[in-house]
Amino acid sequence: MPSPYDIFVLVKQVPDQSSKAGINPDGTIDRAKAKRMLNPFDRYALQAALHTKRTYGGRVTAISMGPPLAVEILMEALEHGVDRCVLLSDRRLAASDTLATAYALHKVVRWCGNFDMIFCGLQTTDGDTAQVGPQIAERLGLPQVTYCEDFAIEDGKAKARRIIEGGTQLISSELPLLITVANSYHQLEYKSFRGAWKVQWLQRHPEELSKLVSTVDLDTIGAEPERCGLKGSPTIVAHTDKVGEIGGNCKMYEGQSIPDMVTELIKSTNIKEFVQTK
Repeated sequence: MPSPYDIFVLVKQVPDQSSKAGINPDGTIDRAKAKRMLNPFDRYALQAALHTKRTYGGRVTAISMGPPLAVEILMEALEHGVDRCVLLSDRRLAASDTLATAYALHKVVRWCGNFDMIFCGLQTTDGDTAQVGPQIAERLGLPQVTYCEDFAIEDGKAKARRIIEGGTQLISSELPLLITVANSYHQLEYKSFRGAWKVQWLQRHPEELSKLVSTVDLDTIGAEPERCGLKGSPTIVAHTDKVGEIGGNCKMYEGQSIPDMVTELIKSTNIKEFVQTK
């Protein structure tokens, strides 16, 4: 039997999609005014990590980068069954683009120690770049499986099915490796009673919390500050516009064919007048 696996999963706290988030003067999201949530794509990565632990044995470490309040999603990860958490929190990380983020996170991974697998969400709802996971793999010199929707471990190797244009691809890889998990993977299961009880107990005994949740900064992980945050980010947000408010009305038009639907749309709206004026 192989020894238990060391499994890392990267998670991020993002603005709640159902809440209103303002825009700062520099074009970045005003996260302080928005409600917070676990990135929906990371829920699939968390499920993959926990499934690996339960199926093959091992320990799961959840890693996040963000302000001190990001500890909220790490507590949520503990409720689901992860074994320990690490939060990278440092003001010098503010305004990091994907390049600076991947650099900082790969330093955290190295600080955390040996691992067999790293699971990442496909992308984040506040960035939608899908770049950080692959960049971390490149910095760590790891093989990577992107858009993975199913996998297994056989004879010490990962057997994965990934989404490609026009279908799927079956591949195998040696460990360690990095996997970005597609949202066609299994949904995150409910929190366990034991996990929820453990978090409640930790909240009543904060002196024990540090044993399971470590907060580190750039100096702790040996990262170069000039390669992080705004200084280390070549991406420049030139301008950001807020496109309307959340809510509004939507009417669905149905028909037997596209011409029927277009006809119904024209009858029900002033689109014909709009086209003629243009």
